[in-house]
Amino acid sequence: MKFICHYINGQHERGESEELSPVFNPATGEQAANVTLATPADVERAVQAAVAAQPRWAAVPPVRRARVMMRYVQLLNEHIDELALLISQEHGKVLDDARGEVTRGIEVVEFACGIPQLLKGEFSENVGTGVDSWAVRQPAGVCVGISPFNFPVMVPLWMFPIAIACGNAFVMKPSEKVPSSTMRLAELLTEAGLPDGVFNIVNGGKDAVNALLTHPQVNTVSFVGSTPIAQYVHKVCAEQGKRVQALGGAKNHAIVMPDADLDATVKALMGAAYGSAGERCMAISVAVAVGDAADALVDAIEQRLEHLQVLPGTDPKAEMGPLITREHLDTVASFIDSGVKEGATLVCDGRSINHASHGDGFFIGGSLFDHVKPGMKIYDKEIFGPVLSIVRVDSFEEALELINVHEFGNGTAIFTRDGYFAREFANRVQAGMVGINVPIPVPMAFHSFGGWKNSLFGDHHMHGPEGIRFFTKLKTITSRWQETSSASQFSMPTMS
Repeated sequence: MKFICHYINGQHERGESEELSPVFNPATGEQAANVTLATPADVERAVQAAVAAQPRWAAVPPVRRARVMMRYVQLLNEHIDELALLISQEHGKVLDDARGEVTRGIEVVEFACGIPQLLKGEFSENVGTGVDSWAVRQPAGVCVGISPFNFPVMVPLWMFPIAIACGNAFVMKPSEKVPSSTMRLAELLTEAGLPDGVFNIVNGGKDAVNALLTHPQVNTVSFVGSTPIAQYVHKVCAEQGKRVQALGGAKNHAIVMPDADLDATVKALMGAAYGSAGERCMAISVAVAVGDAADALVDAIEQRLEHLQVLPGTDPKAEMGPLITREHLDTVASFIDSGVKEGATLVCDGRSINHASHGDGFFIGGSLFDHVKPGMKIYDKEIFGPVLSIVRVDSFEEALELINVHEFGNGTAIFTRDGYFAREFANRVQAGMVGINVPIPVPMAFHSFGGWKNSLFGDHHMHGPEGIRFFTKLKTITSRWQETSSASQFSMPTMS
């Protein structure tokens, strides 16, 4: 059986722990590998490797750091199919979706290739008589990334390439459920020419996370996961005096106006609600149908769901793969149970799916609820599965209010042909990422990703310009050169 360990100082390491965690193939239900879980001593070795490597790496000119990233982009593109297969085998998502994940990650590495330009500071000449002032951004030091199971390539690539390009060293803690593709990222980064110790991986659970969060030589922590864990990470890091960005859960709503293009809207919602089996923090899980949009919308989605191809992710015909684990399958099924008990209309029941190729895999079909209301569990909570709820309202204002009072504010969308409502929505909605006729408005790499409210804890969004700010510290220098020394000055200095 495949055995996955840590990657420290450019080498695979078994580590000191005898504790193992199983890695499954969700399409078959079979165990495919064992991953060793890090002890605090393993974490310590990884952090010390980063501590030792970081000053030397920070001293490398940004243009040379950029050249490593350029070689990395080339290698990632050459291995995109290999990475996609690893994702599909451990997560379950279909190959096309997995390739898209890798591509969105590569875009951030491409952005990091511009680090010489991105790190250019500001200079002001003669701010006072004979006085110049300038500001520069310098590396934060040792950085940590903790990533979720649903994007084992994309989310790490949203973290460490920018951090490393800025001159930091990095310790990655991927999800123990999907370790192989992140490990391959490390191997390719070494092949691209990154010095040993600048990027390290420790696999583990809560003990490894706590060891990283509380380590005195870790300066910044980037996290993506559920809201309860994001709150915990933010709290611990704040108490430790660390810079932290902790991205949490979501309950993304899409408003469907009566004038929306029905066919285009349904196609968009099918992908946004059921793509990657709904295991996306940007998945649309609530469609708010305004006025008479609801009946036609429900009928059209029901017809599409009848033909949704739920198959192993490696099957070329697959449109949706299995869920990540048996436990998560049971959790999603329990949400559907609660929706029925609380009075929502179950239009399509994914629990009843059965296909010859499913075997013992963790498969569930796409489910659709109508007449869902706030207060129901399926409305209030993040399901993280292929369940779409239809909420019916009479007006745009009611729809907007639903989104704005919800505890989550990650992403949202509106489908309409009316520019007035589109503009009002973009201006007034309380969410971090907004789509207008775009169901999953994930920003490109040169913008930044992040939500509002209980979807983000911390002051910085992820990647793009915010990523540069997060992984660097600002330093401002004020300089005066005089021909002769002046007398001591005891008053507040001015630039006159």
